[in-house]
Formats: sequence, structure tokens, C-alpha cells
Amino acid sequence: MSTFAGDAERDDPNRMGHRDAGWSSGAAIHAEGGTEAKLIVVGFGFWVFLLSDIVMFSAFFATYAVLVGETAGGPSGRDLFDLNNTAVQTACLLLSSFTCGLASIGARRRSGVWFYGAMAATFVLGGAFLLLEAREFAGMVARDAGPTRSAFLSAFFTLVGCHGLHVTAGLLWLLTMMAQVFAKGYRDDILRRILCFSLFWHTLDIIWVALFSVVYLMGVAA
Repeated sequence: MSTFAGDAERDDPNRMGHRDAGWSSGAAIHAEGGTEAKLIVVGFGFWVFLLSDIVMFSAFFATYAVLVGETAGGPSGRDLFDLNNTAVQTACLLLSSFTCGLASIGARRRSGVWFYGAMAATFVLGGAFLLLEAREFAGMVARDAGPTRSAFLSAFFTLVGCHGLHVTAGLLWLLTMMAQVFAKGYRDDILRRILCFSLFWHTLDIIWVALFSVVYLMGVAA
């Protein structure tokens, strides 16, 4: 067998025959494996970045827990929070997390209908969340319960407002990803960016669930 292989290589030194087809197939498999490995590494690295963001939110949660009773004679969470409004916000964000997952599936399958449709739904739901939050903030300020009224309200606006700023950044990122897919298609580097965006959006969803439980539910029950 080795003599036959050596003769074949001498007769076909540039591997123009069937042996080259096998080599190309193996190279393609290796390249595909490398792409998947890079996707995993990028996802893991972005999770490390998200953990630093979670540490920042943990500090804000701790600050709020310390200052929640420091109302300076002003209104408390029980006087200000509207759970109906907050429940609608929560529903919008949870649904947006679901549609974001559908968009990721659509991107992996190179389906424009699924990707663009799900991303558009995610944007609408995220925008509705921000509008409801802005209305809540405006109503509190109109009742003389702005961030300068007490330490409790300063901590509240900082914590909830920081999450709102992250959602705003996420919506801008979402539009950027839609534009990149439209201009360049479903390239491997763009798919990795879509993965990072979905991880970012799902993390905001998790943080909001904690925020809804600690700030709003416990604030009304206090």
C-alpha cells in the first residue's frame, strides 16, 4: 500500500486527483470546527464582561438596600410604586427576551423572515418597556418625588435608571446588528456579534427580574 501511495503522489504531485477531494473535505471539516470553537470562546469571553456588569448592579442593589428606609419624611415605595404598570413592563421585557431567542435561531438558519421579524418585535417590546419606565419617572417627578427628594429616591433612580440606560444601549445595538446583516449577510463574525447581543439582552432580563422582586414587590409590601 505504501508503494502504491508513493507512486500515486509521484504521478500526481499537485494532488489534482481524487485524493485532493478527500483532503479538501477534511480541511472544510477542520475549518467548520474552528468556527464553532471560536464562537464558544467569544461567548465565554463576553460572559466574563457581563459578570463585571452584574458586579456593578450588585453594588447598586446593596446601596438601595441600605438607603431604602431613608425617605427624609417623603414618600416611600409603597406610596409611589404602581405594580400594574411595572407588571406590564415585566411582560414586555420577558416577551422581548423570547423574541430575541427566535432572532438568534433565525440568524443561525439564515432565515431573513425569522431574523428581521423577531428583531423588530424585540425592538418594539423594548421600546414599550422604556416608554412605560419614562412615564413612571415623569409621574414621580411631577409628585415632587425626584432623585433629589431623599436618599431612597436617589438610590431608586440610580438603580432603575441604570438598567434603563442598558436597555437603550441594547436597542441601539439591535438596530446596528440588523443593519450589518442587511449589508453583509450572515457572516461568521456577524453571527458572533449576534450571540453577544443575545447574551447581553438576556442578562438585562435577569437583572430586571431581580429588580422587580427586590425594589417593587418588596417596596409595596414593606
